[in-house]
Amino acid sequence: MTQQYSKPIPVPQQDNDFYWEKAKEHEFWLRKCNDCQDIYFYPRDICPNCFSRNVTWVQSSGKGTLYAFAIVHRAPLPAFGDDVPFVIAMVQMEGSARVPSNLVGVEPDPEKIKIGMPVEVTFEDITDTISLPKFKPA
Repeated sequence: MTQQYSKPIPVPQQDNDFYWEKAKEHEFWLRKCNDCQDIYFYPRDICPNCFSRNVTWVQSSGKGTLYAFAIVHRAPLPAFGDDVPFVIAMVQMEGSARVPSNLVGVEPDPEKIKIGMPVEVTFEDITDTISLPKFKPA
């Protein structure tokens, strides 16, 4: 990291520390409910489907398909000014959760981005302790 990261930074919490530790190792992990078998995102200690606390961590392949996207042309904060236009995306992970993120490695052009296109996780190391999962065309 050669320059200071000026955008908002996630703050790990007790129920998602493991997620951020694994992201720093460039691994993508999700939560799975052992009662209803739902695999979900955002990682938390209670299943959003059945409210069970009988949950565990499962490693994801990091592969999925683009479920939805939007191209941002106006920076939501001044720190994003140099990034516009950029793509925000909802990714349907293989056999599991939908994950909000950014789509990188492709021009922010609706002619080049297609719903259903295969994507895979990549990581941006933003601090010594935080790596952000993003997605790129597979």
